[in-house]
Amino acid sequence: MSMTQAFLQEFDNEAKTTRRVLERVPADKFSWKPHPKSMSLGELALHTAMTPGMICGWACEEETNVGGGGKQPAAASVEEIVAAHDKSVAKMKETMGQLGDAGLMNSWKASSGGQTIFEMPKAVLIRSIALNHWYHHRGQLSVYLRLLDVPVPSIYGPSADENPFAAQA
Repeated sequence: MSMTQAFLQEFDNEAKTTRRVLERVPADKFSWKPHPKSMSLGELALHTAMTPGMICGWACEEETNVGGGGKQPAAASVEEIVAAHDKSVAKMKETMGQLGDAGLMNSWKASSGGQTIFEMPKAVLIRSIALNHWYHHRGQLSVYLRLLDVPVPSIYGPSADENPFAAQA
C-alpha cells in the first residue's frame, strides 16, 4: 500500500466519525463557549469541518502565508457545517490524489510576515497538521457536546452514550 493510500484509508474512517460528531452539534447552542478564551461551538464545529480540506490545500503550495489569524467563521446551521465537512473531505481526497507519494516528499513551509515559522515535508504537513490537528479539534468538540449534555457518538470505542460493541438486542 502506498503512503497516499494509507493516508486516504485512515482519512475515510476518520471522516465518517467526524461527520457523526458534527451532526450532533445543536444549532441553538452555536454561540456557547466553555470559557471566554474558547471558540464558540459554532466556530469550533465549522473549523473542524473545514480543517482537512483547507490544510491539505496548503500541500499544493510550496509556501503558505499563515499570518493574519483573525476570527474564526461561525456556522449558520448544522446543514452548513455538514456541507463544509463534505466539501473538505472531497478536497482532501482530490489533493492527495494529485500529490501522490512523490509529491508528499516535497518540502513545504509556513511563513508569516516574511519569516519562516516552520518547514517540513508535505507528508508531515498532512499527518501532523491536516490529520492530527483535525483529530484534536474533534476531541474538543466532543467535550463541548458532553458539557452541553448532547449524546457523544462512539469515536474510537464506546462513549457513555453509544457502544457499538454491545450486543444488539
